[in-house]
Order: sequence, then C-alpha cells, then structure tokens
Amino acid sequence: MRTKGARRVLVSGASIAGPVLAYWLTRHGFSVTVVERAPALSRTGGHAVDLFRPAMNISEKMGVLPRIEERATGTDRMTVYREGSRRPVRADLTKVFGAASDRHVEIMRDDLSEIYYDAARDDVEYIFGDSITAISPDGEVRFENAAPRRFDLVVGADGLHSNVRRLVFDEESRLNSFIGAYLGVLTLPNFSGLDGELLIHVGVGRTAGMYGARHLGDARALFLFRSERELDYHHRDVPRQKELLRGAFAGMHTQVDRWLDELDRTPAFYFDSITQLHMDTWSQGRVTLVGDAGYCPGPAVGGSTSLAVVGAYVLAGELARAGGDHERAFPAYEHLMAEHVHGSRAVALSAAKTLIPTSRLGVWGLAHGARLISALPAGPSRALVRLTTKSARLHNSVTVDDYPPSPTASGGRGGLAVE
Repeated sequence: MRTKGARRVLVSGASIAGPVLAYWLTRHGFSVTVVERAPALSRTGGHAVDLFRPAMNISEKMGVLPRIEERATGTDRMTVYREGSRRPVRADLTKVFGAASDRHVEIMRDDLSEIYYDAARDDVEYIFGDSITAISPDGEVRFENAAPRRFDLVVGADGLHSNVRRLVFDEESRLNSFIGAYLGVLTLPNFSGLDGELLIHVGVGRTAGMYGARHLGDARALFLFRSERELDYHHRDVPRQKELLRGAFAGMHTQVDRWLDELDRTPAFYFDSITQLHMDTWSQGRVTLVGDAGYCPGPAVGGSTSLAVVGAYVLAGELARAGGDHERAFPAYEHLMAEHVHGSRAVALSAAKTLIPTSRLGVWGLAHGARLISALPAGPSRALVRLTTKSARLHNSVTVDDYPPSPTASGGRGGLAVE
C-alpha cells in the first residue's frame, strides 16, 4: 500500500542501488516503479562484493543485515602463489579484512541484490524484461514493451553502461577514465574443493584467483590484468571477451589453464574494463543517476557496491528532506556524495596497483604484505593497514546523515544514526 499523493519515481535497474533506493523512497512516502532489462533477478550468485561500515549500517536500518551476514561467502583464508615460485604464502583473511575495516562482509552480488529486492518488493512495482527508450523533459517515459507513462522523477541505477545516462546526458558531459586494467569472472565447478579459501596466482601485470562460497556448490574464478591501451571489443561480445581473457593469462600456471578451460562451459561470465566515470553533474532536469551509472570508481577495486548503497540512501533521504523538490534535492545529494566519490576513485587507483602489481617487487609485496598483516596482533595490523592504504581510511571515515522515514509511509521504521 503506497502513501496517497506520493510523487511517482521511476528507477531503471534492479541490481543493488535500484532496490535500495526503492526501499528508502517508499519509506519516505514516494510511489516507486523499477524497470529492469533482464527478464528476472539473476540467481547465479554473481561474483563476490564487499560491504563496508556505512553500507552495513544502512543495511541494518533496512532490517536485512542478518540475511546478509547469513549469506556471507565465509572466505577466511588466502593462499598466494607468485608466478615462477613454487612456495605459496598463506594469510588469514579475517585479520586482513578486520585490519582494513571494523565492519565488513563479503557476499555474492546476486545474493545481495535478492536480499535488497525482497526488502521492499511488496511496496514497489517491478517491471522485468523491459527498458526505457525515451525520456521527455516533462517526465513522459517510453519503453520497449510497455505503454508510455509519466513520472515526476527518473533515476538511472543501471550501472556503468547506463541506458538512462546514454539517453539523457550528452557525450561531452561525461568522461570514462580507463585506469589500465580489466576484470573477468566466471562460474566453474569447485574441483579444487575450496572451502573458505581464496587461491591466488600473482604475476607482473596479472592476477588470477579462485574461491567458493559456503552456501554455493560451485566456485568463481576471478581474473585481473593490465593493458596499456583499451582493448577492441563490445561490452556485449562475449566470445571476443573470452578470447582476450585467454590471451592475457596464457602460460601463467596449469591451475589457471584449467580455470580458463571452463570458459566454454561456464553458466555465467562477466568481463569489463576497470573504468572510472567522471561527470560534472549526475543530474539533468527530472533525471539523476545513482551508483555506477553516475560515479563508478572502478569495478572490483573502488568499493563501488558500498558506494552505490550509500548513494541510494542519501538520494532518497535528500528527496524526502526537500519534500520531493528535485531542484533542491539533486544538488544536495551530489554535494554530500562528492567527497566519498572522489575518495573512492583514489582508492581504486591505489588498489589496482596493489592487486595487479606492475613489478616483481610488487608481486612480492602483495603476497608477503598480506601474510605480515595476518601474523600481527589485531591492534598493530589495523594500524599498519591504516597507515599504508587509502582504502581503510576512506571506508572507516565516511559518515552520512540520518533520514527518519515518514511515519505515515508504508513500512516506515525508526532510524539509527548511520556513520
């Protein structure tokens, strides 16, 4: 049941930012429709993503934190092989993550999306298997399949390759900044019997890993590699992407070769450049962007999932604070998120250098640095991480306002302070 007279908001995208935004908008008294190109929510598990303290606190406010913690991957150990070296280095991941953030969970992306979707699906209209084809300045929206409808506001929560951004914003108003690396993820059988362990092979300019999740029967292989230039492929050309991945990791290790052999059989595959999105503004008229659609810091390296959760919460809160007046709310949202976005970009650049070393010394440092952190007591290890990484400082210092839900809105709840 929606609040009478609530402003109508259309959200494009039902992955992470979209469902979180929909949840909070309904709690603030807005009427929300979410349109998603895919025919249904993905149930393949996706790849592992991280939630840090601000996003964990927001999830707690939503009442979904127990489900998130229940679905955590359970990965607590890491074994690292340096390319050309037979002796592995082992590390305690719980201590590494604990040193980086005092509140953190790793979860499969599709699991997280489903949890956020379930939180508000009874209060939100979801339209699957459709997408927006046009948005007029007065709010009329045309779809591929559904009849045209009019909305007060439209929000693009549809990722780095955002359809809403393409329709509304000029090419000149945005800048994709390629940071020199690519990411690939594939689903494969857990033939290594990994249970709570992350297995990594690291070489100069390339890193490959395999991990499982305690509630999944299969596993994921993760590939990160450097490239001085942007590679020639379309983001929907999967055969070409697989070809590029094979070429980048040829001859690294027999284990990695076995992972790559699954490319032709995998039920789920993801490949993309690690690209940052720079825009002068994320809003134009009645339209704004949230998460990767507006300010992607770089997949896998910039904390983009946590950033999307925080951005969705702040956007909904500022719209409520402004009484639905987007001319006030959108600038306030952008102002409040700016420091966090800029910090995430810096973190991504630093993390990419660490995770995909550019030298043999960097390879050694990645392996033995993790071992050192896991060997130290909790206090010194946390101090070392905070002194040497931008990531820890950012993820533990972000604060956002508290936006108490409307007491008359469906599902309204009291609020915790989010820090």
